Amino acid sequence: MTDENLDPALIELAHTLLDAARQGDAETVRAFLDQGAPADLRDAAGNSPLMLAAYHGHAALVTELAERGADVDLLNERGQSPLAGAAFKGYTDVAQALLAAGADPEAGEPNALATARYFAREEIAALIEKSQA
Repeated sequence: MTDENLDPALIELAHTLLDAARQGDAETVRAFLDQGAPADLRDAAGNSPLMLAAYHGHAALVTELAERGADVDLLNERGQSPLAGAAFKGYTDVAQALLAAGADPEAGEPNALATARYFAREEIAALIEKSQA
């Protein structure tokens, strides 16, 4: 099914949910999920609300999404994991939240540890290494 076959109102709702996750608007995200929106809804680039929350530094929202069943290892179309996104951006608190929720440091390409090392995110690399010990 292509976008032109979808209800424009439905597309707008999906964009609103994804934008709320990107902005860390937990209240709006929570309202959508409470009304039955899928926690793993994805945009055209394959980014889920959890990926967007992780990439934009919203650790508490990442935790809430994981608790509501969002896949913490769901890769986007570029093969990136939320944990690798957090490592790239240097969000230690997000990395901690993802690891606490069971994120796989080996998921994606490059994986989170390789990303943390490449961008010299030493604190995140240490967290990942500790989780693998």
